Amino acid sequence: MSDFYQDVLTGAVFVSGLIGFVSGEFVISSALFATATIASNVNMNRKLSKTGSE
Repeated sequence: MSDFYQDVLTGAVFVSGLIGFVSGEFVISSALFATATIASNVNMNRKLSKTGSE
């Protein structure tokens, strides 16, 4: 999966978390925010390891 699609997927999960939070589904929105955070960190670490900088 390319970096663009990973970023779009992470953004979509984050927006879904926002919609869940506004609608009052706090447990679901918390899980979606956690998923977006983990996915973002994994993607960033992969990008950094590709460039060789740490």
